[in-house]
Amino acid sequence: MIDIDKAISAAVKSGKVSFGAASAVQNAQTGKAKLIILASNAPDNLREDVEYYCKLSKVPLVTYKGSSLDLAATCGKPFTVSALTIREPGDSEILKLTETAETEEPSGGNE
Repeated sequence: MIDIDKAISAAVKSGKVSFGAASAVQNAQTGKAKLIILASNAPDNLREDVEYYCKLSKVPLVTYKGSSLDLAATCGKPFTVSALTIREPGDSEILKLTETAETEEPSGGNE
């Protein structure tokens, strides 16, 4: 299991990322995102929009275990970060999160 915080930090330092809800929705709509990370306390309307466009564009979505303040601290930013879009992972192993997320999803279904 990879350390999510270290992977996010490495992606922010060495890859191409964008911060914010509007950017996450836009990148999900266009399919430019390789991964979108939402803070656990992201507003419901934002979460629904991002989930919808991620499904349409087949962009993996991960919910960060901490709040938007925790996500901001991990990214090294002095402002809250409710949504983080990974466009290029750089030197990080952040995209390995998508492999575990895809394998975990079916077992948690409401069937």
